[in-house]
Amino acid sequence: MTNEKTSEKIRVLFLCTGNSCRSQMAEGWAKALRADSVEAYSAGTSPHGMNRLAIEAMREAGVDISGHHSKHPDDLAHVRFDFVVTVCDAAHESCPAFPGRARVVHAGFDDPPRLAKDAKTDDEALPHYRRVRDEIRTFIETLPDALLPLLPRASGGGGTAPP
Repeated sequence: MTNEKTSEKIRVLFLCTGNSCRSQMAEGWAKALRADSVEAYSAGTSPHGMNRLAIEAMREAGVDISGHHSKHPDDLAHVRFDFVVTVCDAAHESCPAFPGRARVVHAGFDDPPRLAKDAKTDDEALPHYRRVRDEIRTFIETLPDALLPLLPRASGGGGTAPP
């Protein structure tokens, strides 16, 4: 996909509470599908480790996030984000302030661990993870075009300002 509005990648932070499932899936999909136009990161307001079923669901779809680890937004303080995409309601409500011109956009998704809490086996739990994984993929496929209109215009033309 060619990005006519900017020659630079947009920097996107996918933010969730635990940075264990949804935000990791979003980062994984963005890196797999939009690496040419999106520089993707993920973090959590209260990180608590990777979710093994999220890793499995993404592996089934051909995306390896097993090397990812949970991070706090402070761990990424050196990155100037264009967008912070909150992928859960709790993170959206408690979204920290980000320096610079980062725009906060909410794209909420159901919480697979919560949906699967009564599952007795991984086979019973995984359909919830797969559904949310696929919904996140559909959202990521709209990037960067869905976000670029939200960027402020730089003086002298459109596009993103250098870091």
